[in-house]
Amino acid sequence: MTQTSPIHIIGGGMAGSEAAWQAANAGVRVVLHEMRGVRKTEAHQTDGLAELVCSNSFRSDDHQTNAVGLLHEEMRRTGSIIMDKADIAQVPAGGALAVDRVEFSDHVTAALQAHPNIEIVREEIAGLPSEDWDSVIIATGPLTSPALAEAVHGLTGEGELAFFDAIAPILYTDSVNMDVAWKQSRYDKGETQEDKAAYINCPMDKDQYEAFIDALLNAEKTEFKAWEKDTPYFDACLPIEVMAERGRETLRHGPMKPRGLTNAHKPDQKPYAVVQLRQDNALGTLFNMVGFQTKMKYGAQGEVFKLIPGLEEARFARLGGIHRNTFLHSPKLLDDVMRLKVRPSLRFAGQITGVEGYVESAAMGLLAGRFAAAEKLGRPIVPPPPTTALGALLTHITTGHVSGKKGAFQPMNVNFGLFPEIEVPTRDADGNRIRGKEKSVAKKKAMTSRALIDLDAWLAEPQPQAAE
Repeated sequence: MTQTSPIHIIGGGMAGSEAAWQAANAGVRVVLHEMRGVRKTEAHQTDGLAELVCSNSFRSDDHQTNAVGLLHEEMRRTGSIIMDKADIAQVPAGGALAVDRVEFSDHVTAALQAHPNIEIVREEIAGLPSEDWDSVIIATGPLTSPALAEAVHGLTGEGELAFFDAIAPILYTDSVNMDVAWKQSRYDKGETQEDKAAYINCPMDKDQYEAFIDALLNAEKTEFKAWEKDTPYFDACLPIEVMAERGRETLRHGPMKPRGLTNAHKPDQKPYAVVQLRQDNALGTLFNMVGFQTKMKYGAQGEVFKLIPGLEEARFARLGGIHRNTFLHSPKLLDDVMRLKVRPSLRFAGQITGVEGYVESAAMGLLAGRFAAAEKLGRPIVPPPPTTALGALLTHITTGHVSGKKGAFQPMNVNFGLFPEIEVPTRDADGNRIRGKEKSVAKKKAMTSRALIDLDAWLAEPQPQAAE
């Protein structure tokens, strides 16, 4: 079968970049349309492809007992450009995979620019793509251009679903007072000494914590427009002020929990709360504030964050912020291979489909690119098994959480609750009953082992060539 037309991919973020790579490596011509360079968004700072906005962390890299770590491994085995370049641009982060965000984007951009099957066009697609484009992947992310978002909503008749997402601040490392702060990963996680000292920790006693909470609650916040007031937050990325409003101890049991950390300056005094900073670039000159997404106004941020011990003289490379994300009611609107039911020439991928997180967004781009390429080449489209992380996410966005209540479908990170159940032994080799954490770990390991076996079988399936 001779291919006469390319796959058009709209959006050069995590999902669009991955989709382009997968389709191009299958031998299909791709035109990647990216509006940055012509039109800015509310959150991006560069025109680089696969720019990381909110954080530089891909979260846990443990593929045996963590669902996102499993997704990392599945994507590596599937030839993911996102995982390949993340591994190259990795910075110390304990048991997590974090990257130098500039180096990462540069590597992805260079690879896509150099691919012979990919053409990158800098332009905004305002409105629905041309009817002449017979294969389109819309991977415009949560910050889809207003004209395109409005056109898609008009086509589906669903209106708009949205949630607020927030960005954590980044500060200069040399402005942190290391006479107060110290370097340590929680529970000393990591295989190397560098990983075990990957985070900077700023300790608080009870009085300092209470004063910080008071300042946080009283600080000036961003005001929402009238039409935004009913928009919910995504629970896994709540602004710190919202967490504090839910209870004064919430932060101390969340991003500021002191567990697994020992103050190197005062080893006999357990901190009441700890603010962690994670390395943000390969040089180690920038660190971001872990879990400190915020909707405070810029002036207030400087005042409040300098109450944190060790950050009294902190200089910020970027302050926190908040933006409104858009997503589809995917289980109702998309078929099982991510095509829009009312117009099957359009596929959707990434965060706009209702997954949350960098890796999850890229994973949906990976599948969309493979599906579109198979379709273009006349090959059967075979979704990954639902027992895999890729398949579990696909099942979530195409069949999950359908109900009569509008808005019941909400964005979700990959987690073991999305996987089919599995039976695990209830007793060990000595006949003792397996309980508690040991049972939970055994179940996770059984799920991840099953997932990788099933993924390898899926990847090994022969893909018949289209008839000439």
